[in-house]
Amino acid sequence: LAHHQSGRNSGVIHSGIYYKPGSLKAKLCVQGAALCYEYCDQKGIPYKQCGKLIVAVEQDEIPRLKALYERGLQNNVPGLKLIGAKEIQAKEPFCRGLMALDSPYTGIVNYKQVAQSYAEDFQEAGGTILTDFEVTNMEMAKESSSESEDGLKYPVIVRNSKGEEIYCRHIVTCAGLYSDRLSEISGCSPEPRIVPFRGDYLLLKPEKCYMVKGNIYPVPNPRFPFLGFHFTPRMDGSVWLGPNAVLAFKREGYKLFDFSAGDFLDAVTYSGLWKLVLRNLSYGLSEMYRACFLSAQVKQLQKFIPEVTVNDVLRGPSGVRAQALDSDGNLVDDFVFDGGSGDIGSRILHVRNAPSPAATSSLAIAKMIADEVKRRFEL
Repeated sequence: LAHHQSGRNSGVIHSGIYYKPGSLKAKLCVQGAALCYEYCDQKGIPYKQCGKLIVAVEQDEIPRLKALYERGLQNNVPGLKLIGAKEIQAKEPFCRGLMALDSPYTGIVNYKQVAQSYAEDFQEAGGTILTDFEVTNMEMAKESSSESEDGLKYPVIVRNSKGEEIYCRHIVTCAGLYSDRLSEISGCSPEPRIVPFRGDYLLLKPEKCYMVKGNIYPVPNPRFPFLGFHFTPRMDGSVWLGPNAVLAFKREGYKLFDFSAGDFLDAVTYSGLWKLVLRNLSYGLSEMYRACFLSAQVKQLQKFIPEVTVNDVLRGPSGVRAQALDSDGNLVDDFVFDGGSGDIGSRILHVRNAPSPAATSSLAIAKMIADEVKRRFEL
């Protein structure tokens, strides 16, 4: 459990600053953060509300930073304020910047622990968890196994690669990197497609971790799809730096040379990917260059903490982001739920896209899924 995205993310409890006011992302992140803190308190899961600074290091970033501040206020993010250079240094003595957005409500937690606690809750409620169950087929049962007037109580058969079967009344899928493939297996739409992006982190050497107290983020550039390099303290006392964002050649490809012919062909034959690449060619090439050369990544970090050198960092862990992409090459930015028609389609709800900040938002997303399941299946 939590071996993939849930156990390989940054561990940040986001406050909801970045997202378009009124969007599901904004609403669910703010609700989800409050629920996450409450849940951790109930279950005794340790977390730290260490805060976050989004730091402008160039003059042209200041208007974007102020716009982020306004957006955060519209999203009802608690405690936000703009601070100057002296206040930045009071909070982060090694950080340099012209102005910053201070978000004291941002925190960190070990999401692997959170996911394992969810699993215990689910099992205590009567649920069964199966791992190593690769779904290859979904179909309607051919005939009723009973003579009851209700007919077959569990009419949908889910079959795995070993030929094992589970009989279901209704199905909800939240399959991350495989959400598009499960949708196709069930006869529903293949769109939006999942294109995997690997994010590689660096680690600050243990003796240098004193340089970072809370999260330090750059001002995002709206022309590019990802947030950029940031400093992320972890619950174990380590500090992660990054991540970059490069196309992964395997959906679970955590190493630089991991490769799957099927996953690779899936990605490169999709017209949406080429449209995205051509629109962001210089950015993509820069990310690939930085992925290969530590010094290029450190140069990004030095904009915020000039004292960081190549000798202070090590290569760290990687994660793969399940990025939903439409056929026009647009990153699908918000949550997507769908089902289908016909016997199976009408009994299934696919969570097609649950992008960052999905871990923060997980309890709010869960409530939304439960409400949608009740509505669709008239339960």
